[in-house]
Amino acid sequence: MTYYLSLGANLGDREATLRQALQLIEQQIGPVRRCSSFYYSKPWGFTSQNDFCNLCCALECDKTPLEVLHLTQTIERALGRTKKTQIIKHQTLIYSDRTIDIDLIRVFNDDGTEIKCQIPNNKSQMSSVPLLTLPHPLWQERDFVKVPLAEIMH
Repeated sequence: MTYYLSLGANLGDREATLRQALQLIEQQIGPVRRCSSFYYSKPWGFTSQNDFCNLCCALECDKTPLEVLHLTQTIERALGRTKKTQIIKHQTLIYSDRTIDIDLIRVFNDDGTEIKCQIPNNKSQMSSVPLLTLPHPLWQERDFVKVPLAEIMH
């Protein structure tokens, strides 16, 4: 399968953190086949003095989307991410500064068909926000994803 990921950081040495994340992705998930240029943007969904550095990459592996999600979250923690986006009152999301964020954006089977799925969050009966939705539900609203993704998609 081909996975398209979006990576972003707005704390610390952003570019170095993104490079480290790419190395860990290759070691733990699969080979990175394409990688976009760095893309700089203002925070999306919240206010901060810290701009983001973003990129998108394409990688290949035979892991399931849920396995890749868990591995990217492990990589985020290894690179210092301690706080995830908070969900309050059902689907209200609260974003904050972060050392690294890795999102699964789009996933394609080997035959080129796009995987479309929604995996419920079984940890909380109170949350209606899924654990994973593919393709990422907001990717087309975010230039910091659209621009670098267009750079690497075939």
